[in-house]
Amino acid sequence: MEGQAPTGKFLGQPVERVEDAALLNGRALFSDDLATRTGTLHAAILRSPHAHAEIVSIDTSKALARPGVVAVLVGKDIKEETDPFLIVLRKPMDQWSLAVDRVRFVGEAVALVVASSRYVAEDALDDIVVEYDELPAVVRTMDAAREDAPLVHPGVGSNIPSTRHFTYGDPDKAFAEADRIVELTVDYPRNSQTPLEGYVVVADYRPDEKVYDVQSNFQGPFTVHPVMSKALRVKGTQLRLRSPAYSGGGFGIKQAMFPYIVLMCVASRRIGRPIKWVEDRLEHLTAAIAAPNRVIRGQAAVMNDGKVLGFRFEQFDDYGAYLRPPMPGPLYRQHGIMTGAYDVRNMSITNHVVMTNKTPSGMVRGFGGPQIYYGIERLMQRVAAELNLEPLEVMRRNFVPADAFPYRAAAGARIDSGNYQKAMEILVRDGRLDELKRRRDEMRAEGRLYGIGYAAVVEPAQSNMGYLSTINPADVRRRAGPKGGNVAYCTVSVDALGGVALTADSLPQGQGHAT
Repeated sequence: MEGQAPTGKFLGQPVERVEDAALLNGRALFSDDLATRTGTLHAAILRSPHAHAEIVSIDTSKALARPGVVAVLVGKDIKEETDPFLIVLRKPMDQWSLAVDRVRFVGEAVALVVASSRYVAEDALDDIVVEYDELPAVVRTMDAAREDAPLVHPGVGSNIPSTRHFTYGDPDKAFAEADRIVELTVDYPRNSQTPLEGYVVVADYRPDEKVYDVQSNFQGPFTVHPVMSKALRVKGTQLRLRSPAYSGGGFGIKQAMFPYIVLMCVASRRIGRPIKWVEDRLEHLTAAIAAPNRVIRGQAAVMNDGKVLGFRFEQFDDYGAYLRPPMPGPLYRQHGIMTGAYDVRNMSITNHVVMTNKTPSGMVRGFGGPQIYYGIERLMQRVAAELNLEPLEVMRRNFVPADAFPYRAAAGARIDSGNYQKAMEILVRDGRLDELKRRRDEMRAEGRLYGIGYAAVVEPAQSNMGYLSTINPADVRRRAGPKGGNVAYCTVSVDALGGVALTADSLPQGQGHAT
């Protein structure tokens, strides 16, 4: 039968995915395909054309006069109905789901039009007249870090609202005893994803139950559910989130839907009808989140044989205009394993959170990992180049010994098992490195550019959001007590006829949950 698993053991056996037939035949129902309640209205969002400006006035009278337009909401309406979103830092960097008084990035939501159809709502956006007073903007990370830089949030007094320094082992001694110090600066760019289906939110306030019922392809949902509930001034049980079986892709991007969920909830409550909003591709490319660009100043204390005694990292992580929860996750998710695959016992880390006039950063695909993995491996490559050693040999000499597991990394991560030396042997053999080198030499002889790069990555197996507390000083953490991370639940039910039903809180985004 279709979708039936093979008999016998599952481990090590190929299993045909049960989701694929619906996807390949076009029968899968995505968020925008699902039916809505009779009377549902449609929304469109007016966005800022400026990276930084004061909002002097907003005239919505012409839009309200357009036939089919039911309501227009602006920042002051949202401020009356909601609280600003909680953030990890206790700093005056308030954000609502519509801009209040000031815009801080191109694409920031300024007004919401609700109308009888999406066409009417989008046409009405052109009727809204906004007067802006443009302000100096700062978009480059290191420009924002200067003392004389334009302030993204004047009340904070700096574009670096958080700096934390960490020391493990004795890095000063390691650097004093080293034969040489190898250093480099990495400027890792922003990157993002574009899922097949953008954001979709249908919010329906049920006054009799006093419940916001939301159907969306929100990728979460539990990380920021309390943040949304708090913003809406309701208990968690009064915000019901429902998700379709097919999300249209996630990649971390859809975690950043939460301001729009709150916005549509407010609109539904004020108007008394369900509200549907579908993000178009231009909106997504303009205003969706991106992984933070990061500047890393790295140093390695090394001996002439290639052995690394210590690391120093200074990181400037650019979170754009707002520190949306659960940011600054990318800066701290890998904190316990900042030595990578290497047996380095001495390390110092200085982390800076930087604000700029760009779209807010978020949890994009392996969030926080690529930035530091690239930084560590570029540093190890530089060690090999300066010592005139083979890069793979430098890596091998510094790998965690195969007999050292379970291994406790300098910054605290526990690596339960591994054999990186054996993995490298397999890579060299099965990856046919000798053949690649021969091809490289031939290509270079012809004047072509050809390189071979190496990287060893140790990725945390589970994203425990408790690490976010690391942004606070040690005395603050002690007073607050231990912080756990996300908790996941799974419920399995067996009915009288032997059918098994499984309910989990992890939303499918192509990983084969149903299979």
